[in-house]
Amino acid sequence: MHCHGDLVNCLSCGMILTGLWHLVHHRKTQTSYGRHMGPSPPGRAVPARLAWFLQEMPALLVPLLLMLTSHEASSLGKHVLLGTFCMHYFQRAFVYSLLTRGQPFPLSVMVAAGVFCSLNGFLQGHYLLHCARFDDGWSADGRCAGGLLLFYVGMAINIHSDYILHHLRKPGEVVYKIPTGGLFEYVSGANYLGEIVEWLGYAVATWSLPALSFAVFSLCFIGPRAYHHHRFYREKFKDYPKPRKALIPFVF
Repeated sequence: MHCHGDLVNCLSCGMILTGLWHLVHHRKTQTSYGRHMGPSPPGRAVPARLAWFLQEMPALLVPLLLMLTSHEASSLGKHVLLGTFCMHYFQRAFVYSLLTRGQPFPLSVMVAAGVFCSLNGFLQGHYLLHCARFDDGWSADGRCAGGLLLFYVGMAINIHSDYILHHLRKPGEVVYKIPTGGLFEYVSGANYLGEIVEWLGYAVATWSLPALSFAVFSLCFIGPRAYHHHRFYREKFKDYPKPRKALIPFVF
């Protein structure tokens, strides 16, 4: 398969515009799932574990299928970066989804997320396998090394924060509690901060429009969610730590 530059550029710009639209559209209210979900008619909701698994899987499967069906010679750099992308979604599909205790998802939200993950998996995979060019010195480039380091730091923050949230409640409990420990001492959305840092690092390491567009989309999509989580905690708990910010320690 040859590089389809126009398609890559269109999908990338579309992702940025979609992220900005979401940022504006959801500045006051959040997408209806989890604690922000309103009443959902029976039959139109999917159990949280199944929903997370089904919606995250395409972002793992599509790049893997592209790698298996690609007949072009791929450099080490392409495989490392695409493997990094797939690692995140392997963890989300096979670890996070099995551990989550969230409320059922509206079917429409799950389908929309699955479509996005499919398109994004194709975009990142196609670009790296068929469009990107990495010379022999790519690994010594400061952007690559620094970006990958940033990605793995963000992934560690994300996984550790999810671990804290998972152990906040005993099985069967439905009450909300104040998360403590790790970066939750500084921000309400420590798990979201970790994921944003991940994709910022991925964008730096890849140094491409598709990766940048995904980083921008992630910031626009889950950044506001961190803000609304922060507002939820402050309204629900009168003793919520006042110095704690929403997303960026000491800043916001």
